[in-house]
Amino acid sequence: MVLENIRPWDSSTRRTVKTTAYSHMENEPGAVGKKSAAGNTLRYGRVRSAAADWSRYPLGTRFKISGDWHIYEIDDYGSTLVGTNTIDLYKPNLRLMKEWGCRHVDIHILEWGSFEESNAILERRLKYPHVWRMHRALQPQLRKQRSRR
Repeated sequence: MVLENIRPWDSSTRRTVKTTAYSHMENEPGAVGKKSAAGNTLRYGRVRSAAADWSRYPLGTRFKISGDWHIYEIDDYGSTLVGTNTIDLYKPNLRLMKEWGCRHVDIHILEWGSFEESNAILERRLKYPHVWRMHRALQPQLRKQRSRR
């Protein structure tokens, strides 16, 4: 989906955000190894996986961090991200995760993701309180997206 087709909660394509890092090696409860919430393998190449609150950065949102040539794509979420503008960047090991730590960075949104696709995945997981909160928060954005058709 291109930027002109959807404008999530804030239509600005450039912003400063808090970023943290995570790794499949953390053994977080509910995590499923190297799989993202979207079901794909977590990526750490030219395109890298990232996690966020899908009501703020929907599934498939692609962005670049200022000064970094990699493209990050939102394909995951985490319970501590719900209700925040924080983006969690995937790192393949604990050393890289700890090296990243917590940073405020400038990002450029290349393409907004889909509230429809986010909603479809979240609807199957509403028994989890953080998923229910995120699902509820994305409903106004989903209605806006549907009304633009």
